[in-house]
Amino acid sequence: MENVIPRRHFGIAWISFALALALHVTDEATHDFLSTYNPSVRAIRARLPFLPLPTFTFGVWLALLISGIILLLCLSPLAFRGNRWLRVVSWPLAIVVGVMNAALHISSSIYFHRWMPGVYSSPVLLIAAVFLLVSSSTREAIPA
Repeated sequence: MENVIPRRHFGIAWISFALALALHVTDEATHDFLSTYNPSVRAIRARLPFLPLPTFTFGVWLALLISGIILLLCLSPLAFRGNRWLRVVSWPLAIVVGVMNAALHISSSIYFHRWMPGVYSSPVLLIAAVFLLVSSSTREAIPA
C-alpha cells in the first residue's frame, strides 16, 4: 500500500507531461512553427553539413508528433503501475523534450525580441517536465 501514492504520482506526472506536450504541439502548429524551424535547419546544415537535421512538411511533422503523444498516453497504464523502465525512459524524455525544448523556445524569444512559435505553452511544458522528473526519481522499490 505504501507504494501506491508514488506510483499514482508518476502516472499523473506521465499523463500531465503528455497533455502538456499536446498543448505545446498545438501552440507550435497554430503559430506556424515550421516557418521558423525549417529555415533554421537549412542554415545550420549549410554551416555544419555533417549534422543530420531533418526538415518537415506540416502534415508529416504533425503526424509524427501526434503519434508520439498517443504513444505516451498508451503507456500511461504502465506509468500508473510504476514500471521501472518507463521511469528510466522518463528522464531523457523530460530533459530533452520538456526542459531543453521549453528553454529553447523561451531563450530564442528573448534573443530575437519577439514571441517565437511555441513559447506560450513552454512554461506549462517546463513545469510538467520537472514534475515528471521529480515523480520518476522516487527511491522506493517498485517491481518492474
